Parts: sequence; structure tokens; C-alpha cells
Amino acid sequence: MKAAIFILAGTEGHENVGRLVNGLEAAREFVEAGDDVEVVLDGAGTEWIEELEHPEGDYHDLYAAVRDEVGVCDHCSGAFGVEDAVADAGLETLDDYDGHPSVRSFVEDGYEVITF
Repeated sequence: MKAAIFILAGTEGHENVGRLVNGLEAAREFVEAGDDVEVVLDGAGTEWIEELEHPEGDYHDLYAAVRDEVGVCDHCSGAFGVEDAVADAGLETLDDYDGHPSVRSFVEDGYEVITF
């Protein structure tokens, strides 16, 4: 099974925390099942990088379980001012389509695209 999980939820508001956690939980379930999963932090979702990377952050352990599968929208990391945090974390930036990850490429490659 192949899944591309796009986390678009920003850091403001309880509902966005829920979307982040549910997206990471879903990704962890795919990882634990041995499936092919890609996690894309896109849009306001890029704002989570610093908190997720912080070892004492509330969601760090969950993030750490899927970190090898995480990529970040190149354009959005700049637009949301987190490009330094992305670089410091050593995360892959995705810029396949006009500076953004290509959703079409994921679909073409047989991924089920899921958004949070």
C-alpha cells in the first residue's frame, strides 16, 4: 500500500493540533505495517518543524517515528519563514511543481493522497 499524507494544518488552534497528531498517527500506522508512506508538511503545516524537531516537544516522539518519511514544501517553508529550521533539521524540500510538491506525481506513482 502507498500513501502520501499531506499535513496542511498550522500551529494555531486546538483543531490544527488534532489534524497534526492524526496525520502523524496515520503515518505511523502505515510505517508500522511496512507500507510505503510519504509525509508532506505543506502550507501552514511547515510551521510545525521547530516544535516537532525539539526533543522535549509534545509531539516529538510521534514525529520521530515517521521522520524518515517527512518532506517539506520548499515554497511554503520560505513563505512561512521556516526555511532555516527545515535546513537545520536536514529535511528534504519538495519543489517538483512550481516550487511545491507535485500532488499529481504522487497520484501517478500510485499513492493514495490523504490530507490533514
